[in-house]
Formats: sequence, structure tokens, C-alpha cells
Amino acid sequence: MMSHRENGLMRMRSIIRGFASYMVKGAFHRAGLDAQWLGNTPQHNALGMRTMGIRTVIDVGANTGQFARYIRSILPDATILCFEPLPGPFAELRAWADREGSGRIHAFNLALGEYAGTVEMFEHVDHSPSSSILPSTAVSHTLFPQTRRHESVAIKIDSVDEFLMRSEITLVPEVLIKLDVQGYEDRVIRGGLSTFAAARVCITEIDFDMLYDGQCSFRDVWALLDRSGFHFRGNLDQTYAPDGHAVFADSVFVRDTE
Repeated sequence: MMSHRENGLMRMRSIIRGFASYMVKGAFHRAGLDAQWLGNTPQHNALGMRTMGIRTVIDVGANTGQFARYIRSILPDATILCFEPLPGPFAELRAWADREGSGRIHAFNLALGEYAGTVEMFEHVDHSPSSSILPSTAVSHTLFPQTRRHESVAIKIDSVDEFLMRSEITLVPEVLIKLDVQGYEDRVIRGGLSTFAAARVCITEIDFDMLYDGQCSFRDVWALLDRSGFHFRGNLDQTYAPDGHAVFADSVFVRDTE
């Protein structure tokens, strides 16, 4: 049992730590800055995903592998399936996957949606990550001028359920699915209901402003994932407009195992 003296010392240390945190944050605030402990940030703790036993990651809209690199730093033993339809970004993605040499990163030159076939995609020549099957809006052009110039590119598209069934890829649980498809997220989910039903986590970019014609809303995505047994866990990150409102976020949905 802890003595009164030891208990008093622990309480004193806690008070000192709290006072130090208060002073540090106060100094940053007076300088117009903010400070928070790294361990408390979603980018560091991944909203608890480190402890969920994730062994397979499906990265839809991988671009050149930005998310794949991030999630590999958190889940180094997971197998990552990356899907990117645009030829230029895909070449960079495949080169990175080949250099890793671990056999755990696989790149596919393909878009995912509700059907199999070909479709025209709007490639933003000044910023390929914002490219979409949907046309960007005047709101997008105002907030993000790099989305104004585009070229039309014919790409291959498939549904995730059909692709996985034909390829006979085994998804080792637990499974994490990441979507970054610029307003097309609901189509990917509807084309992959069986795959999503077997997943533990879904990370999806969701636009709050109307950045693409025909884009889905947070309510659309929430309803689809809710029917598959997911609940909203929080946002890994948010991007803000000059007036301070959130334009889009990387939202995390998790399925309870109990």
C-alpha cells in the first residue's frame, strides 16, 4: 500500500506537470501559436488503430502512395493493396512499391466504383491528388485554384467486390479500407458491400463544401457505413477555408467487435 508521503509526492508531481503544461500552452498562445502533446494527436495515435490488429489495408485512390507510406509507418506488418487509375501517379506508386521489396505492397492501375468498364476522369494537371471522376465546381476553383486546369483521361474502373472475387485475393483480418476518391466515396462503398462488411475500419475523405458536381455528403457516407455496422470514431485531419470552416476531413469509422 502506498504511504501518505508517497501519495503526496505523486500528487505534487501531477500538479507540477499540469502547471508546466499550462505555462507552455500559455506562452504559445500569447505568441499566436498552439501546442499539444504529440501522443494526443490523431496523426500520432491513429485514433486507436495501432491496437486493432490490422493486417490488410485497401488503399483506394492511392495517388503516389502518400497514405500508404503513412499507414505503413503505423502498421509495418500489414499487406497494402493500392488502387490508382491515373498513369502518371500510378507509375510513381508502383516504383515505390517495387523499391520496398517486402512483398507486402501491391499496386493496381484501376479506379473502384459500382461497375466494371471504362470512364473519363478529370486529371488536375496542377495537383493530381484532387483529380476525380466528377467535375470540380466553382467553389473548388476558388478555394483551391490548382483544381482549375484539367485534362480528360480514359481509365479502367471496377467494383471492389468483383475485383477481389476474380483475383482471388485473400483479405487477412483485420481489414482497413481507405477512400480518397474526391466525392465518389458512396459509389465505392455500394460496389463493395461485401468487402466493407468484412472490414474493421474505414477511413474516408469527406467533402463538406460542394467541391465536385454529384459528390456524396457526410450523411450519405455515414448512412451507408452505419448499415454495415460502423460508427464514427473521429477525424484524422481536417482542411480549413480562410474563414475557418472545415472544407473536408479524413473521417474514421470503426466496427465494434463485441
